[in-house]
Amino acid sequence: MKSLNKIYFIAFVLFGLVSCNLDYFPVTDYNEGNVEVSDDSGSQYSTREDMEGLRNSIYNSWAKGVQEYGYEDYLIYTECRADNAYCGTNTAEIMAIEANKQDAANKNVTRDWDYYLGQMKNANDIIYNVDRVRELDPSLTEEEAQRWSAEAKCWKAWALFQMSRLWGPVPVINTIPPPITSENVEDVYFEYFPKQETVATVYAQLVEDLNYAIQYAPDVDQSNKFVFTKAFAKGLLARVYAEEPIRDWNKVAELCTSIENDYGYRLCDNYGDMWAYDENDAVRNTSESIFEVQWSKASGNWVFMMFHRNAYNPSDSYSWAKWVTPSRNLIAAYDAEGDTERKNTSIVIDQCTWSNYYPDYEYAFMHKVPTNASSIILMRLGEIKLLHAEALACLGDLAGATKLVNEIRTRAKIDPIKQPASQDDMIDAVLHERRLELAFEGHRFFDLVRHGLDRVKKVHDAMNAEDPYWQTRLPLTQESILMPVPQTALDDNPTLVQNPGY
Repeated sequence: MKSLNKIYFIAFVLFGLVSCNLDYFPVTDYNEGNVEVSDDSGSQYSTREDMEGLRNSIYNSWAKGVQEYGYEDYLIYTECRADNAYCGTNTAEIMAIEANKQDAANKNVTRDWDYYLGQMKNANDIIYNVDRVRELDPSLTEEEAQRWSAEAKCWKAWALFQMSRLWGPVPVINTIPPPITSENVEDVYFEYFPKQETVATVYAQLVEDLNYAIQYAPDVDQSNKFVFTKAFAKGLLARVYAEEPIRDWNKVAELCTSIENDYGYRLCDNYGDMWAYDENDAVRNTSESIFEVQWSKASGNWVFMMFHRNAYNPSDSYSWAKWVTPSRNLIAAYDAEGDTERKNTSIVIDQCTWSNYYPDYEYAFMHKVPTNASSIILMRLGEIKLLHAEALACLGDLAGATKLVNEIRTRAKIDPIKQPASQDDMIDAVLHERRLELAFEGHRFFDLVRHGLDRVKKVHDAMNAEDPYWQTRLPLTQESILMPVPQTALDDNPTLVQNPGY
């Protein structure tokens, strides 16, 4: 195999050397999970300070990358492939995804594949070094090692879950490859070139890692929601159990109930409170937030510019069309309910100098990052309550599901629903409520996928016939729900196999 020959070449070069850095050899620059080698142990990490630095990097660096890959791009996959938003600009990559014409050369698909694999590698640097470092440096306590490993497993699980939703079978990286020698080159081949695992294997890994995190992750601190906690691990595990192939609605309901009752969360009094700001700062750490990526006004996010303006500097980066433009279909859904509170929080009308989808004097913009200090909320109680309602609906508890939906509607200041007559109608009601409640938070497309091809296809395929501002879409198929494996990944790792249909 070509790649095995590459590793033989590297092993030959390494033979007789005391230490090396794999980045010196460009033939291995796409090896998922590799790390620099700088000592005889195969790792450059040997002290508590090394591990603490890696743990802090989860929050100070790695999670900040969510702006481009795990949020901006993910909204294209989830909002623009359904009925919530037009892609927004004439950028070829995102137009192709909205039109269901993505291919293996799509640059956004490629960068996101690389991002999620890179985040798993980052997490592994903690998970698979911390016990060895503890032996070397007794100042690293067992409690710290378990807590930091749990936080890393939360981050790894979040990346792996997102990745598997997008691509299905993906590599599950559970090792840090050792230094290559002429003796071990064949043994470590698949560590440097990991193959895709089945979705069942991916989900088994998610369950294992999240159960560990539920035990050892930090407790909830209501004053700091930028921490991976036991409650976040339970919420992510609830999301996992809602999906095939391990669907278990009883476990979803159990996990959601614990989050609702055991950690002091409560719905904000007003929906807009979660994205509020004043002249001094944006709100963060609300009673509803479970996990959010945070910035300060001084060292803020840049992702605001992809969607609208920065309220603190309105002219900044406001000279070109934005991504994720709210659809007429979504606006009509809010209007049909008289749902002004959620509509006015999620969507803002403003003037601009372009007219791609609306007249330039009254253009609609996604409004859930209104400032450069605004948090990106990745999990909150409103979502968990509606996931709980979905589980109860699927279990046949229509009264319980209706009660939870109406808690959310009461907060939105709209009329409660009557209990639907059938289970299918109840599921439809929950999905509708999730659409209005969670717009532009990265749920819509996969909420529909969760309940079968027919349901998501009906929405996906209808949009361009209903509204000329949608692109003409290729019909959605079971195969095109998933993204193509990037061609660059296939070229660099011959163990990978392209997803069917591409």
